[in-house]
Amino acid sequence: MYVCHTAPVPMSRTDKPEEVKQWFQDTIHGLWPIAMGSLSLRKSPCIREHCRACESGEGHSSYALYGRKGKRRFSIYVPDELAPDLERAIRNGRHLQELMMEAGRRYALALKSERRSRERK
Repeated sequence: MYVCHTAPVPMSRTDKPEEVKQWFQDTIHGLWPIAMGSLSLRKSPCIREHCRACESGEGHSSYALYGRKGKRRFSIYVPDELAPDLERAIRNGRHLQELMMEAGRRYALALKSERRSRERK
């Protein structure tokens, strides 16, 4: 299992937009694989007649990746052995979303700071 955690770094009042850009690029470096969506373990019956697993109510379990492409929803079958890699990619995708939110905040503050320093001159 891989764990990636990056804590937000406090920004000094002198950070420039280019420094925020560099922070973001450094922070996301190595953040791969990446994906968005959700991974679910689903149980469903098969098409075979008199299947013991289906008749007992156990069913057949398999993983599926759910997501959106534009306005359309999709689901993709995921073999069991690939599920851990996809779970990691989804965690990385959520982490990237958090980093983008932080980058937007820091970038806005840097732009405002840069504008204030220009106005003082």
